[in-house]
Amino acid sequence: MAAAGGGSPSCSQPLQDPPRRPPRDGRGVYVYPNPFFRYDGEWRGGRTHGQGKLLFKDGSYYEGEFVDGEITGEGCRFWASSGDTYSGQFVLGEPQGYGLMKYKAGGHYEGELSHGLREGHGHLVDQDGQAYWGSFHNNKRHGQGHMVFRNGDKYEGNWVRDQRQGHGVLFRADGSTYEGQWHGDVFSGLGQLTHCSGAVYHGMWISGHPVAQAKKIVILGPEVMDVAQGSSFTVSAQLQQDNGEVAEGEDGRVLKISAGVRYVQLPAYSEVSFFNVDKDDQGTPIQTPFGFDCMAYPLWSPKSGGQEPRAALESTGDPRLPTGDLKLCLSALHFPGETSSPASWGREPHCPEDCRRVEQGCAQFSDVRLGPPPPGYSPVLFLDNLREETDSRSRGGLGPGRMTPNGQDPPGGSRPDGAASAEPAAAAFPGEYVIMICDVTNPPFLGHTLPTAFKHLRVLGKGMDQRPHVAGEGPDTQARTAAPCT
Repeated sequence: MAAAGGGSPSCSQPLQDPPRRPPRDGRGVYVYPNPFFRYDGEWRGGRTHGQGKLLFKDGSYYEGEFVDGEITGEGCRFWASSGDTYSGQFVLGEPQGYGLMKYKAGGHYEGELSHGLREGHGHLVDQDGQAYWGSFHNNKRHGQGHMVFRNGDKYEGNWVRDQRQGHGVLFRADGSTYEGQWHGDVFSGLGQLTHCSGAVYHGMWISGHPVAQAKKIVILGPEVMDVAQGSSFTVSAQLQQDNGEVAEGEDGRVLKISAGVRYVQLPAYSEVSFFNVDKDDQGTPIQTPFGFDCMAYPLWSPKSGGQEPRAALESTGDPRLPTGDLKLCLSALHFPGETSSPASWGREPHCPEDCRRVEQGCAQFSDVRLGPPPPGYSPVLFLDNLREETDSRSRGGLGPGRMTPNGQDPPGGSRPDGAASAEPAAAAFPGEYVIMICDVTNPPFLGHTLPTAFKHLRVLGKGMDQRPHVAGEGPDTQARTAAPCT
């Protein structure tokens, strides 16, 4: 703003005596014909020159250097209307060069300005405490810059007109990191999100959303998997998009495997071999997509020098699944009557290791085996006559009309009242089971947990045909469809 050396009255004003002339040289006070301005300071040749203070009628002021009647040099400007204050360099009445602007609403800017606007490099702190260091153009963040947000997030990268655009890296307060392309202040283009859970998505983004995001877990293999009693098997799973394609851009989701046995409720004296579960150990039946419910059932893990029933699989030594992750996600199935507490996580054999991290959208669980019935799960046999017993022995299993393995009595024999002895079984009885794989990534990756996947499992008695009982499939189908992801 220029400090005029004088002024003439407007044509609408009545004639007045000519105003007193301003001082020629030295120091003096002058009130301009427009009474809005008053100057107190140094003069040279009738112009403001040197150090002085220009006051405005609304309470605003400038104090600092003047050159030949203009506000130029170092000074301080206060605006009464906004309450803002600027200290720094001026050119022809406007903040220009380097200076510090303090805002009454909160925050400040220190850096380069041009014609009163932020231009060049500077440091801006807004009224919320968010801080930006970097380039400005036309008063907006523009170019390369670093931002610390109120929630603790940090961003380093390119800006266009106050929005993140181009290449940049976002460091979230929860430990997640995104590096890649931005547009309109959101992820857009090719980028990688490394989640605080350890999960990673690498691929294309549109409007802040991943293009090839996993939406479901699929267990590979035939519709019904047949395995021999006591045998181990492999379970392969894929993360798939809505269109059925493998979500190869995802790594690190934590998948957990568990098992269930078909839950049967029948009146007394029906011809069936099934588990009578104590009420205290029964828990809540688990709904399956196969038209029946199941009860939680333990998995078995071979141990060197013997075997011990466990609620999980033996670890495969996956270096991508550290102990810390296991403690978060492996709360899992336990034998009825057992307790699962943080104090027991680090002790064998009750430290379950039934989780795998996904690699390129795939995960594989090897050497899976069903354990024997845990305490509280009692095999019970009801028979009406010997003929029914003979027919049942030819079928085996836990479903209607099936008996215990190879037509044998339950462990320890079968009493007339149908109760089994307390001697433990060596393996799971033939019958219908369910394998479940659930997403236990913590916290949930990309804001949601994938729905649990189910696979119908049929345990066959020793010596029985293990060919998959699926219409239209050949004998090699199981091996082909259950192959691990590549």
